[in-house]
Amino acid sequence: MSQHYLSALFTPQSIAIFGAEDACESLGSFVFRNLIDAGFRGKIYPISPKTDKVLGHQAYDSLTQVEQKVDLAVITSSVDTVEAQVRECGEQGVKMLLILPAGFREAGFAGQKREDAVMQLVRHYGMRLMGPNCLGFVRPLAKVNLTFGNNQIEKGSIALLSQSGSICTAILDWAELNGIGFSTVISTGINADLDFGDYLDYLANDGATKSILLYMEGIHTSRRFMSALRAAARIKPVIVLKTGRHESAAQASFSHTGSLVGSDEVFSAALERSGVVRVNTLTQLFAASRILAGAKTLPKGETIAIITNGGGPGVMATDCAADMGVELSQLSDETLEKLNAVLPNEWSQSNPIDLSGDAAPDRYREAVQICLDAPEVHTLIVILTPQAMTRPTDVARVIADLARASRKPVLVSWMGGAQVIEARRLFNQAKVPQFKTLESCIEAFSYKAAYQRTQRMLLQVPGKLKRGFQRPDKATAQALISSVMDSGRKTLTEPESYQVMDAFNIPHARAGVANSADEAVEHAELIGYPVVLKILSASLTHKSDVGGVRLNLVDEAEVRRAYIELIEHVSYRAPDLELHSVTVEKMIGGAGTREVMVGIKRDPVFGPVITFGAGGTFIEAFDDVKVALPPLNRKLSRDLIYRTRISKLLGAYRHLPAAKVEAIEDILLRLSNLACEMPCIEEMDINPLIVDDQGAIAVDARIKVSKVEQSRPYDHLAIHPYPVNLIKQTTLKNGEEITIRPIRPEDAEIEKHFVDKLSSEAKYFRFMSVVHEITPQMLVRFTQIDYEDEMALVAVKNGETEVEIGVARYATTPDHESCEFAIVINQDYEGLGLAYQLMSSLIEIARDRGLKSIFGEILANNRHMLNFMMKLGFSIKGDPDDPGLKIATLKLND
Repeated sequence: MSQHYLSALFTPQSIAIFGAEDACESLGSFVFRNLIDAGFRGKIYPISPKTDKVLGHQAYDSLTQVEQKVDLAVITSSVDTVEAQVRECGEQGVKMLLILPAGFREAGFAGQKREDAVMQLVRHYGMRLMGPNCLGFVRPLAKVNLTFGNNQIEKGSIALLSQSGSICTAILDWAELNGIGFSTVISTGINADLDFGDYLDYLANDGATKSILLYMEGIHTSRRFMSALRAAARIKPVIVLKTGRHESAAQASFSHTGSLVGSDEVFSAALERSGVVRVNTLTQLFAASRILAGAKTLPKGETIAIITNGGGPGVMATDCAADMGVELSQLSDETLEKLNAVLPNEWSQSNPIDLSGDAAPDRYREAVQICLDAPEVHTLIVILTPQAMTRPTDVARVIADLARASRKPVLVSWMGGAQVIEARRLFNQAKVPQFKTLESCIEAFSYKAAYQRTQRMLLQVPGKLKRGFQRPDKATAQALISSVMDSGRKTLTEPESYQVMDAFNIPHARAGVANSADEAVEHAELIGYPVVLKILSASLTHKSDVGGVRLNLVDEAEVRRAYIELIEHVSYRAPDLELHSVTVEKMIGGAGTREVMVGIKRDPVFGPVITFGAGGTFIEAFDDVKVALPPLNRKLSRDLIYRTRISKLLGAYRHLPAAKVEAIEDILLRLSNLACEMPCIEEMDINPLIVDDQGAIAVDARIKVSKVEQSRPYDHLAIHPYPVNLIKQTTLKNGEEITIRPIRPEDAEIEKHFVDKLSSEAKYFRFMSVVHEITPQMLVRFTQIDYEDEMALVAVKNGETEVEIGVARYATTPDHESCEFAIVINQDYEGLGLAYQLMSSLIEIARDRGLKSIFGEILANNRHMLNFMMKLGFSIKGDPDDPGLKIATLKLND
């Protein structure tokens, strides 16, 4: 709510550079020259005991000789001197550091010790550090270039955030050739202190940044990363190039950055839940950046119309679209009639729209304008091949003018070489996304469609389970798991796994445990034939591997015989196996059933994930398992199911009725709840889960557990669940009943209505400036929050349609020890105790989260709010930097 903590890093007023030298090819010399050439207007202090001046600037032997305040210190000298220089910066009150040299954790044990020593100083003096082992950063608007690269970087609206300095320079070189500018370029290095979460948080709130390109190899803290990534993606497009997709590459990534690399499939699932677009190559990154970064608006749909002057390119584009799952617009009769009026009789009469090889600029203009006006066309792709009567540059001018005037995206592909060079230059100048090949053009649009899909996933905020879901018996499940772990085991037996499933209302086949053939018969008759016998052993993972299953036993004789054979067979196949007994279960399956698998897997980076895919004994061979991050809701569960190939077999097929997919969704929701509430679940497989038109039921399950240390609930999750426990009903002084609850993304409409209805004075006191209308960006930030780092409580009137009457929120500070609050209520509800109830609830939440204090900035002339804060126990002090502000602070936890 106040100035971002990284402002001093990216918009410094004074910079000291250790190791800056004059007329030398050293690292410090390159950095110093780049800063001068960028036109930096603040104070520059070269720290270089070897010379009196550096490029005309007075040099200093040490930072102690600089009498003025230094916002940012840049260390470029030998790695052996870094620790002493960091100490010097801390003693002189510098708060921001940029360390460029390598030689830290990536250099092995000695480097890790060096990094630990530096970080101890950083924390002791309350500093923040970018790097080490990085290229640096560029902020063109602030005329800051603190890198040792030699790229010319233009001002623009794209932010580039890269974990690799070499990849960063490659992207900058491409951008320079294509006339693309940047708001910010950041090379993160090994992220000893500041990491992706910090930079994304800054860029999300940076008005100069309209889109973000992110190259990464691994992350340290998934919760912080996911929180910042989701916050950024709610406001502006984010495109991610993540390497280490295969095991060998992942190992290389670890040795390069020292970051922990998790499952690539899990990483993709995390990105999908974050509302971002993932690409796999630099070429794809460039293509996606062109289409998303330059977009004025996103299309309302995901279909395209193709205009071309050649039949072959049109067919190629259609095939490419089909390969990438891109749908062509179905032209309406009205659109076809308009096209018929301006195009020659031999035109294609369909989409793609073939203008024929003699298409002049006017024909292109008329066809393009008709398509842009057609409501069924969401995005337009224009293709040109240089033919005898073609005028590529003149047509390009026409298309560029139409694209600038249209709110619909226009992509172009001028195929060829020498004849279209000038046209491509013109498109670059006009900021029209242009591509040399049809494939890259269609692929670029697919990223726009993918972006819209992930944005819809980002809006999903799972709440409490509905539709008759029973409350889980967490205590029983936890007691059982604790007992297993106390006995030294990590794997639960099948009956124990079933007990955990019972606690979370996950249906399974009826089962009993038998220690003799007689007991097996008793259970079989109680359960009802046919039955299944399975070997029971705490040390056995897959029963089928040792022939430990007997199916479809229909009478007493078969059960007795199967019991004896099972014990003898498994004893022979696995003589060292500790055999406990046999489980007897109801035989389920047969005609009309399908076998699928559901489960939980703990990823080393992102924590628990929910799995779904093809089941049975050939699960590895099918290789058809998809994952999703909890918490899930019904839409997310359904999406997980339909991303698999096995989902095609769940529908009606020939004589088979459609399987009851809703039953699978119910089980996935319960598994999600289990993963959220029981962090000790390391792995869980329900395989197979038998599904038919009546429902779904588990016929086998295994659970692996291990201890997990966490200071707060849900620390093991990458995405914090919607805090349903904070919803409460309360009554105001006038007797009116209201609800106070955490805000949700779907509250955008009532939030906007609430702010619009505030008085001018209330708006001024809340925003400390004249706010006439809440912007879409503000609305997103207000309603789509991460419940880990911030909280917003809305008070709503109960009724058929909710009406917001007040809101109180806090955001944690970078040290995660305190938080800043803001509160505003509808003027019609003043004096009814609403403000007190909101603030009291907010304070208790902050206290429960372990925060040490809560504070807020209040205008000095807002006497009503100041008095209210004092009644709540806040201390009031003047802001030393602004006499017009007061700081209200309340201690929460010592």
